[in-house]
Amino acid sequence: MIRAAHFHTIIIGAGAAGLFAARYAGRAGPVAVLDHAKKPGEKIRISGGGRCNFTNLSVGPENFLSENRHFSKSALARFTPWDFIGLLQRHGIAWHEKTLGQLFCDDSATQIVDMLLAELRDVGGELRLQSPVTRVRRATTGFRLETARGPLTCRNLIIATGGKSIPKMGATGFAYDIARQFGLRVTETRPGLVPLTFPNRRFAALSGLSLPVRATAGGATFAEAMLFTHRGLSGPAILQISSFWREGTPIHIDLLPGTDLAAALSTRRKVHGRKRLTTELAEFLPARLVEARAEALGLAGNLADMSDARLCDLEARLHDWSLTPNGTEGYRTAEVTLGGVATDGLESRSMEAKAVPGLFFIGEAVDVTGWLGGYNFHWAWASAHAAGTAITAAK
Repeated sequence: MIRAAHFHTIIIGAGAAGLFAARYAGRAGPVAVLDHAKKPGEKIRISGGGRCNFTNLSVGPENFLSENRHFSKSALARFTPWDFIGLLQRHGIAWHEKTLGQLFCDDSATQIVDMLLAELRDVGGELRLQSPVTRVRRATTGFRLETARGPLTCRNLIIATGGKSIPKMGATGFAYDIARQFGLRVTETRPGLVPLTFPNRRFAALSGLSLPVRATAGGATFAEAMLFTHRGLSGPAILQISSFWREGTPIHIDLLPGTDLAAALSTRRKVHGRKRLTTELAEFLPARLVEARAEALGLAGNLADMSDARLCDLEARLHDWSLTPNGTEGYRTAEVTLGGVATDGLESRSMEAKAVPGLFFIGEAVDVTGWLGGYNFHWAWASAHAAGTAITAAK
């Protein structure tokens, strides 16, 4: 048997969670980060329009979906947004807050990748790219890995390969395969934070149109922007509810959140009664949308033709537009993967497999999925910190 290079900890996956875990695990002994890709941190580089929405000021367990909604509490409590901000400040990376507590780099997401690589170098860690792992098994020293660049052994193994989202960047179900190999359960996985599709290019004529809405699905409601696309609906509000939506069920769109349309049109009727109803309604909604929905909403005629009862009916329909998507755009454009390695097989404080000492799962590979807005990156940081510090503490 070929003699294998030995590390205290090997991390498979050079993304946000894997690179961040190395800065902590590397304090306990030699650490190596492996990845089959040519470059590290590619999802970081493209995130947030190239500026990386790296965390959110309002991070809490309520912002995450999981079979066990309490599982994330321990890791999140021990690594806060301000802990990550402190690291950015030490590296001289400027940042700013946008809407809803979302934090972005002032300059470029590449700064985050460079920071993580600098932290890896500081602990003497190795980065081995284009090194796909073909086999993992138990060994006397912990684990033995077969890779394209030869065998490796380690005392601790961290799986940080993410989920199935954006396969063109190399995403696979590797983490789930390893989990099942070692007897861990994997929950149902599906695309999350993903555009919804409708048959027959239903909204193609409105493609590119955006407006603020309140979108509801699966008991969750988000008030953000909605975007019409050639395939269906997207935008922050739709991406958020996509994680709660299930096939065959409707979504509900409030096109006029916070607007008392009936009262407003009743007042305008006194002065503008002879104007077309579509013209008056275009004062509240984009004209293209009004024209597209005119027939379905019965908008023929002038404002004066509308009784108070008809105005109330129109308002009710605009506050609750019920639509049933026929699917999503799938993993191709999904920002995250819902589901993953079941939390009942992991220790919440360390992310270590309960039945397999030395084996850890972190980041998107785990059945913990955040809302849109920096929450998933923060889970990567917090779960990586949990695993890395646990390894150091057990040194």
